Amino acid sequence: MTVTARELNRATLSRQLLLERHELDVVEVVRRVVALQAQHAASPYLALWNRIDGFKAEEADDAFARGAAVKATLLRMTLHAVHADDYRLFREAMQPTLYAARLGYHFAATGLTPAQGEALVPKALKFADQARTATEMETWVEQQVGAERKAGAWWGLRAYAPLLHVPTGGPWSFGTRPSYVAARTGPVLTGRETRTEALTTLVLRYLAGFGPASVADVAQFATVQRTPVRQVLTALATLDGAVERLEGADGTALFDIPGAPRPPADTPAPPRLMAMWDSVLLAYADRGRVIPPAYRRLVIRTNGDVLPTLLVDGYVAGVWRPVDGGIEATAFHALPPAAWEGLAAEARSLTALLADRDTAVYRRFDHWWAKLALPGEAEVRVLPG
Repeated sequence: MTVTARELNRATLSRQLLLERHELDVVEVVRRVVALQAQHAASPYLALWNRIDGFKAEEADDAFARGAAVKATLLRMTLHAVHADDYRLFREAMQPTLYAARLGYHFAATGLTPAQGEALVPKALKFADQARTATEMETWVEQQVGAERKAGAWWGLRAYAPLLHVPTGGPWSFGTRPSYVAARTGPVLTGRETRTEALTTLVLRYLAGFGPASVADVAQFATVQRTPVRQVLTALATLDGAVERLEGADGTALFDIPGAPRPPADTPAPPRLMAMWDSVLLAYADRGRVIPPAYRRLVIRTNGDVLPTLLVDGYVAGVWRPVDGGIEATAFHALPPAAWEGLAAEARSLTALLADRDTAVYRRFDHWWAKLALPGEAEVRVLPG
């Protein structure tokens, strides 16, 4: 069966709860969408606002405070918020990547071996059995390896060791100065071997939340090698039929969960004001599923910052930022009146959310706007709050 590009787009929007807002609680939404990008503390909240009907930020505060949702370095070696029950298996699926990326070259440059790094992990977790600030963790690391090795060792350990970020208050649960606590998820893995069972679970969760998808898409999302992903998908497709094979319009082999929703290509997609780094923008090797190729360099900057975007008819159509009086929306091409009306309604809702939290959210990224090489047909409007 061949799936068109637009059908892939609608499948993504459906499974990411972006075709309509849903009356679901925060923890259930976090589970369904698999993972929320959390480099900026506000982004999980804005992602949830885009997906939950009547979203209340206090419900996200509560989910983080009681540990039902957790924040840690995970997929793509960046900060994500995930369901607490998913954290251990997701980490285990990424074990080879974590080992290579955090106990590899940069760690070795400090003069420490991977074995020495692994030996530090249980000690670090014992120290972090209660919440510790980053400064306290760094001081502890210095006591273990010396001042000259402290920076490199902590750089490796804070991602390799199963450490969760601790809610520290502020408008979005997590402040700019992180604190850490041991994840307490059982025995700590060692070595760089693939944990097939954990990877299989992650693959299935990914397909449920983002499918249909290719081997490259799964590997991109999970930051794992393509070979073990291909082996898992082949086994699932040939041995027990847990996934089905499809084909993209360009002939790419795709995989999906049998019976998972794939809405028709003409399914309406309402406008959205997406958070920075929203997962739908980054979860695929082929990011054209949501970002038109001509706009990719506009929204994904040279250092990896992914600007808050306008989603119109299911595709990125511009960027937005808060300004005095509302939300400044920059459309990369002419939009119909109905799209502007929808974006204006979203701006009013978002402004109300920010009014109780942080009216200057993402303001430190404003410097990118001066560097945008906008197309000639671009239009800028301030949508009142």
